[in-house]
Amino acid sequence: MGFVTYEKDGYVGIITINRPEALNALNVQVLKDLEAVIDGISLNDTRAIIVTGAGQKSFVAGADIGAMSNMSVQEAREFGTFGNEIFLKLEMLPIPTIAAVNGFALGGGNELAMSCDIRYCSENAVFGQPEVGLGITPGFGGTQRLVRLIGVGKAKEMIYSAKNIKADEAFRVGLVNGVCTQEELMPTVMKLAKRIADNAPIAVRNCKCAITDGFLNDMDHAVSIEEKYFSECFETEDQREGMKAFLEKRKVEQFHNR
Repeated sequence: MGFVTYEKDGYVGIITINRPEALNALNVQVLKDLEAVIDGISLNDTRAIIVTGAGQKSFVAGADIGAMSNMSVQEAREFGTFGNEIFLKLEMLPIPTIAAVNGFALGGGNELAMSCDIRYCSENAVFGQPEVGLGITPGFGGTQRLVRLIGVGKAKEMIYSAKNIKADEAFRVGLVNGVCTQEELMPTVMKLAKRIADNAPIAVRNCKCAITDGFLNDMDHAVSIEEKYFSECFETEDQREGMKAFLEKRKVEQFHNR
């Protein structure tokens, strides 16, 4: 794809927003390219995904303001719907996703990062939802995901004030899982992705489904959802091999995704 590249390292897929001359800003074509990459991911040979931005300045600096500035209400609604559908596709991918935030993650960039399961960032990363300073609201899930990740009060402060936060505060409030140097960001995230990929892939996918499906339900319903995904693992070869290896005090050489 022109503005989004995809490469594989073993069982790990790497999605890169590749528009560095515009700080990887999102326009319709970038979103179309991202959707095409997401739609092409194979669960047969991919067990974790990393999402990052090209260059060392920006993960995604936001949506393309020049492209948005003259939109009508209907065009803005369609743009918001399109972006939300793609970010939901990423969020609902059955395999774990990790954002490697290597600089600015503002507006749509922060919303893209929040659509991933896990976020790590470099020390120069900056996060924010600056939309009210432009006369609009967040449009790709920012008002919803930020609240769920860092709590209502802090999310409202960031969104209402359009205040950006740096990497250390993002870690403190729980927006990111860890902070690395620029040089160590991708190696750190790749190490985590490969560790995830080494585990039984059906079990990992079932864990993601259980968390996603159960999160907004009451506890009685949520644990019944977990029971379903737990029991389904017992029809897999990977479960039998994993428990056999444990009882035989040896490591599993490789899980086979079946």
